[in-house]
Amino acid sequence: MTGYPVRVEATLDEPLSRGLWLVKWLLAVPHYVVLTFLWLAYPFVTIAAFFAILVTGRYPRPLFGFTSGVLRWSWRVQYYSYAALGTDRYPPFTLADVPDYPARLDIAYPERLSRGLVLVKWWLLAIPHFVVVGLFVGGGTWLASRTSDGTFDWAAGGLVGVLVVVAGVVLLFTGRYPRPIFDFVLGMDRWVLRVAAYVSLMTDEYPPFRLDMGGAETGHDAPHPPPPHPHASGWTAGRIAAAVTGAVLVLGSMGLLTGGATVLWADRTQRDADGYLTASTTFVASGYAVATDPVRLEGVPVPKLESFLGDVRIRATDTGGRPVFVGIGRTADVERYLAGTEYTTAGNRTHVGGAPAVPPGDAPGWIASASGAGTQTVGRPVASGEWTAVVMNADGSRGISVRAEAGATAPALGWIALALLVSGLVVLAGGVVLIAVAAHRSAQHPAAPTAPEPSTVDI
Repeated sequence: MTGYPVRVEATLDEPLSRGLWLVKWLLAVPHYVVLTFLWLAYPFVTIAAFFAILVTGRYPRPLFGFTSGVLRWSWRVQYYSYAALGTDRYPPFTLADVPDYPARLDIAYPERLSRGLVLVKWWLLAIPHFVVVGLFVGGGTWLASRTSDGTFDWAAGGLVGVLVVVAGVVLLFTGRYPRPIFDFVLGMDRWVLRVAAYVSLMTDEYPPFRLDMGGAETGHDAPHPPPPHPHASGWTAGRIAAAVTGAVLVLGSMGLLTGGATVLWADRTQRDADGYLTASTTFVASGYAVATDPVRLEGVPVPKLESFLGDVRIRATDTGGRPVFVGIGRTADVERYLAGTEYTTAGNRTHVGGAPAVPPGDAPGWIASASGAGTQTVGRPVASGEWTAVVMNADGSRGISVRAEAGATAPALGWIALALLVSGLVVLAGGVVLIAVAAHRSAQHPAAPTAPEPSTVDI
């Protein structure tokens, strides 16, 4: 085999079922179970191969057969499932090559490998490719999950998964897999597998920065493949720019869609019985008060704020059952009252001082306040100005330990979610169209055959 030593080939196995792709995640579970154990062993086998190459300059054939087999098996499962959806034929349970399966991976065994290169190629030299692979298989689709402390963790997918889902939706409604998307996805899959083989020490030949699209490999028949014609692939500068722009739009649309879905989920499911969206935390401080950082609403039209935030509410409950005070005031009035008092801000900045001059309930300047045992609630419509909220013990004593909650009705949240979702769909459609048009036109304009060089004969 000539050309690049990692050969990735696939055939779009039409006709495809319209709806089978919706449950392939379930059908592939047996493969995922087996592959989990294989991939647990994979790094240890690669480490063993690392030392063997470092000492002997050779990748032991039994180890090479295992690592290439795991990659081959994984490629078949991914091609069946959500890295391509290119076949409905169930993948075989084997590390060996299956010549008649629609997805194949062949990696040429290297007789000799560089002892020095093995030290750096799997991390340092591969960094540029890691950036590209991250865009292909990670960094595009943002998914949020709420943790036990009320914060959010984020996970990300990539352009391959997004385009495969788009192809699946088209397949569901039309019964046909869009060929331009298939070619583009296979090009990205091929890139990822080449990098995987390189960082797994299976070849010293650096992966090309080239998107070889479509299911068929090229350059494996001629012993010395000729340099590509400037238009051999049909990828002109304009089509490359269109494909790159489309990819950026698709990735960006995932942020809009995920943001819109999250906002819609919060608007429909996270409101309390009074219609407030809330966030809560526990404040513990050794001083006499806990104050929020100033919130400045000056210069913003109040009607716009009211339509967005609606009514604002703050609640506080002392964790030890003591009477608690909660108040909202203009920042200047609050700072005047707390001047010379030891207190902590919500950003964990401590102001040195002593006890307050008077208990908080006797201090002037509060726009809204509540004091007493149990949960104390302060609510107020939005108004322009600079505001600070304060939580203290009702008697002004030292030591704060309260569970605080802030909420707003946010009446415009549903419209914001709708705007984000519509924008995301429009951007997604634009990106897919750009990619599809660029791939389709490149396929329609293959290289013009080059005329043979004129020969001369000496007489």
